[in-house]
Amino acid sequence: MHRPDRRTLLLFFAASSAVSAGLRVPAQAQQRERPIVDITPGGNFQPVPIAIPDLLGDAQLGREMATVIKANLERSGYFTILDPRSFVDRISDVNQPPNFQSWRVINAQALGVGAVQRGGSGLVAQIRVYDVLQTRQIDGKQFTTSAENWRRLAHIVSDAIYTALTGIGGYFDSRVAFVDESGPRDRRQKRLAIMDQDGANVRYLTQGQLVLTPRFNPQNNQITYMQFGGEDPRVFLIDLQSGQRQNLGTFSGMTFSPRFAPDGRRLVMSILNQDGNSNLAIMDLGSRNITRITSGAQIDTAASFAPDGSRIVFESDRGGGQQLYVMGAGGGAPNRISFGEGRYSTPVWSPRGDLIAFTKQTRGQFSIGVMTPEGQRERILTSGFHAEGPTWAPNGQVLMFFKEQGGAPRLFSIDVSGRFERQVATPNLASDPAWSPLLT
Repeated sequence: MHRPDRRTLLLFFAASSAVSAGLRVPAQAQQRERPIVDITPGGNFQPVPIAIPDLLGDAQLGREMATVIKANLERSGYFTILDPRSFVDRISDVNQPPNFQSWRVINAQALGVGAVQRGGSGLVAQIRVYDVLQTRQIDGKQFTTSAENWRRLAHIVSDAIYTALTGIGGYFDSRVAFVDESGPRDRRQKRLAIMDQDGANVRYLTQGQLVLTPRFNPQNNQITYMQFGGEDPRVFLIDLQSGQRQNLGTFSGMTFSPRFAPDGRRLVMSILNQDGNSNLAIMDLGSRNITRITSGAQIDTAASFAPDGSRIVFESDRGGGQQLYVMGAGGGAPNRISFGEGRYSTPVWSPRGDLIAFTKQTRGQFSIGVMTPEGQRERILTSGFHAEGPTWAPNGQVLMFFKEQGGAPRLFSIDVSGRFERQVATPNLASDPAWSPLLT
């Protein structure tokens, strides 16, 4: 399916309802001392009650889009979606201010109203976001896209509402790659799959091969992954638009855990030596040249770049146990950052750069946690049987991971505060999630 450029989807309209590309909501419509939703970890958090009426215009499409929008916002954990049957006011014109008192009566603190129309060029959707308690509009936008992309349009509208009310970027207009698992436990088939972040539009990218560790290129529609078959595991690139695959070559040892640099032109991976140790290496995807950035008699693996590309976090047993280390992206002396009890693995740097997520094993228990890049303020977000493999949403506010439930792997998401853990729907069993950047 054709996915339009995000820039072509975004047009802004002012509170006066004049429509113009690049025209932003007037400053007075966006000023607020603090967001309606307080996302600060800790404290007595209460989800914000929000009303989302069906979008005006095309009745069926407006109802379907509102269903997707409400599901996105509810799943974030920050919002309580008010039942439409409680509404005492009916929105009839998206360009007219609402009767705020009628929304206060049902305890709404926020209101999102919109309209969607089919036209010769596809779909046109409008959305306005209101602070009911302060009786003011805080955002207004217009979006255009082709008719078949209505569901993605709903995700972008969801992002606009989420950002207006939380003060941070959204994440709904994104996808998740994962390993789809089916069949008996001793003969499990593992295929590379991709879906929208809400579990819709599942598509299988491989068939019949054993695959692991998919990772998105942050700059384009590519995924790197490991495939087993033959003598050694191999690292592949797949283009999501064309479906074409590239084998990145045969290495002098087995390779593991490939991950893109922020520029999308390099991969960092772990290369296993004949003596059983492994070191980190960087491959330039243009020249295919490989440069080792660690050496020695230890196991270094699972590297992840900082979002600015200056540093790398990785796991290593160089200190005698499985711990996390940070070093410059070109190599150098690593600094250990994990010092708690147990073993640390699968570190992933947040897109915001402020946190590193990890898997921790302590006394037989698996946990997902976060700490700063300096190793401070370690927090365990959740624990569970074989809970591992965290991946960040593009806004750095939500993590996805997998754990075993009922003896089989399934995907889960959790807010970085440790609230709102939810299972992510997939057609079959699933593991190794990788969250994409926002779509472009």
